[in-house]
Amino acid sequence: MAVRVAIARLPGAGDLPLPTYATEGSAGCDLHASVEAERVLAPGERALVPTGVRIALPPGYEAQVRPRSGLALEHGIVLANAPGTIDSDYRGELKVIVWNSGSEPYVIRRGDRIAQLVVAAVTRIEWDEQ
Repeated sequence: MAVRVAIARLPGAGDLPLPTYATEGSAGCDLHASVEAERVLAPGERALVPTGVRIALPPGYEAQVRPRSGLALEHGIVLANAPGTIDSDYRGELKVIVWNSGSEPYVIRRGDRIAQLVVAAVTRIEWDEQ
């Protein structure tokens, strides 16, 4: 079942693709880096990478920003707060906190797939104090 989610490209991000599923069975959509110039991430360094998009999730849903396994395995690029949660009432630009846990510098280029986004239903609870 598909859930319709409003999305907008921010000014200057018109050349970047919208988040897309790589395959029919993919759980997450790839998020792309909206950096103006190459960004070299030294070993141990963290950076906040913009994606150039903002979304409007419907109530009852959240989006989780998760690392890409290939970047983690091959380059040590992980997300500092994985999974990062985007609440249904957040309307700002999606940004990803990447961390180079590897031993070599890593270059982030415009349009690179830097993370994936999974949208999921949220169950609200009411506490029943005993």
